[in-house]
Amino acid sequence: MTEQTNFRDKDGREFKFTAQDFSRVQKLIYDHAGIALSESKQEMVYSRLSRRLRATGRRSFTEYLDWVVESGDETEWEQFANALTTNLTSFFREPHHFPILAEHARKHRGPELFSVWCSASSTGEEPYSIAMTLVDACGSFKPPVNIIATDIDTKVLATAQAGIYPESRVEKLDPDVVKRFFLRGTGSREGYVRVRPELRNMITFRQLNLLDGDWPVRAPLDAIFCRNVMIYFDKATQLAILKKFVPLLRHDGLLFAGHSESFYHAADYFKLLGKTVYELAPRQRDTQGMTHKVGK
Repeated sequence: MTEQTNFRDKDGREFKFTAQDFSRVQKLIYDHAGIALSESKQEMVYSRLSRRLRATGRRSFTEYLDWVVESGDETEWEQFANALTTNLTSFFREPHHFPILAEHARKHRGPELFSVWCSASSTGEEPYSIAMTLVDACGSFKPPVNIIATDIDTKVLATAQAGIYPESRVEKLDPDVVKRFFLRGTGSREGYVRVRPELRNMITFRQLNLLDGDWPVRAPLDAIFCRNVMIYFDKATQLAILKKFVPLLRHDGLLFAGHSESFYHAADYFKLLGKTVYELAPRQRDTQGMTHKVGK
């Protein structure tokens, strides 16, 4: 096994990686998570999945992929998906969204909690940015707010739940924001910050695949953050997900998208309100308004 594992192919790779292997990975991750990998992602796929071959002792991509499919091992399917998902994020990324969210929260009236779903929480910077925004909007560290944060990647969810980050992750934030919302580490934790427990208590973290038939998310929601996620899906998958968002939102709910995403193909369901911010299309707003009145 050692000789085979250390063998280098004509491209200098540790493992042979054919066009057929890549096509198979494309189909598996699309069927499992809806992610459409372009041809330009071949080197990324090789690099990331090679780690799984080493970790599991598999000698080739064919052997590894056969094992994943035939064994039905849920843990390895999870590792397979984790390896192929990208988790680029930062605190208050795309900052123009947060004042809009704050104003939307200030307009909220009624006994129900203001509810937000962050559908791709990654390592937690986005849901914690949402929480900080709502603390300021409501003027309280215990606002009438419910935030659910989900991601397909269980590793990044563990980081998000811990809420511990290198100081470099907050160095671009206003010092007052860091002082109010983070605790600086000491001793073995020097060089790190932890989000205040009040913020962590506002958020429920859960693993969720957007392709799952059922989502553990309760309606009605006041806002959905689905930013820089749809770029990994084809138009058909995007539309299917967007249609499932509709009944979850209040009639005046908002959908926040990423800077490179547009949902013009879903004009029957969502209408562009501002820069990458959507509201329900008029017909959907009317339907949701009636539904929530009946529900009350």
